[in-house]
Formats: sequence, C-alpha cells, structure tokens
Amino acid sequence: MDRLLSYERLEFLGDSVLELAVARALFEGYPDFEEGQLAKIRSHVVSRRSCAQVARELGLDAQLVEKGVGVPKEELERLARNTNVLAALLEAALAALFLEHGFQAIEPAIVHAFQPRIDYAITEHVDYKTELQELLARGGRHVSYTVVDTEGPPHERVFTAAATIDGEQAGTGRGRSKKEAEQEAARQALASLA
Repeated sequence: MDRLLSYERLEFLGDSVLELAVARALFEGYPDFEEGQLAKIRSHVVSRRSCAQVARELGLDAQLVEKGVGVPKEELERLARNTNVLAALLEAALAALFLEHGFQAIEPAIVHAFQPRIDYAITEHVDYKTELQELLARGGRHVSYTVVDTEGPPHERVFTAAATIDGEQAGTGRGRSKKEAEQEAARQALASLA
C-alpha cells in the first residue's frame, strides 16, 4: 500500500478516535445538555482549525519540519503552517497511538489536550440565539429580543433581556452586556420549547 493511502487511512481512523473521546467527555461532563447542543460543541471542538491549534500546541508543526525526510525544508515549513495538513497530521498521530496503545490508554490525554477547546465551545461558541432562530424558522415562527431592564452604574451595567416568540415572552436573561443577556434569554426560551 502506498504511503499516502496509508496516511489517509490513519487520518480517517484518528478522526473517529478523536470524535469518540470528545463525545464521551461531553456526554459524561454535561448531562443536562441535549443531543443538538452536544453535537454542535463536538463539531467545533474537532474542527480542522481546532485540531491544527492542538497540533501546534503539541509541537507537531516543529516535528514535521525537523523530522521530515525527502522533502525540501522550505516545503516542510510551508506544510507546517497549513491548517489542513496539521489537522490531518494530528488525526494520523492519534490513530497510530490508538493502534499501538488502545483507546483507554490514550483517551485521557486526548481529552486533556482538547479541554481548552471544549471549555471555549461551551462558554463562548454555543450561540443560543442562532439555535433558537433556526428551530423557530422551521415552523415559520419568529423571535425578537428587547432589553427590559438596565441596572448599575455605567461601568458595571447589568442588562435584562427578554426573548419574545410570536408575541409571547419565552425567556429572560441577565448579563453584563446586551448580547450576553439575549443569549441567556434565548437559552431559557430553548429550554421552554423542549
């Protein structure tokens, strides 16, 4: 079997190993999250961009340049900056580790390496407003947001926002910005529709 085909097969397997490790961490760590939320978070965490970032943090880019054989150094340096190449390299490495050591042995290290991405996806990336809008659009319904209260001095404002679906208030949220309050209101509205 030629090297490229072998590498692509490893990449395929590594992608599945990564998805399973992250899915299990999310499933066990966030029992209140619904399947749709978990899927969106997992998708962000295992994205090419995220994998490339973890590859850089693990030094795989430097290893590629240092240990690449039969390829000019300039080409290796170019490849080491390519997001898709780094993501594929990480996935292939995960597959090799899985084949050598088994899932149980490598799962904790995978979750540890991706934990900052999981934390980010849970606190920053999940967009409840978009999720609510998409859900309602399927039924021809609409949501609007209004700030119903503002408290505190200008440098310490706390906003309260309401999510209104077809004229009825479906959720309220508080936050240090209007956006944060609207996200919380959307989260509550989603929960009320479940």
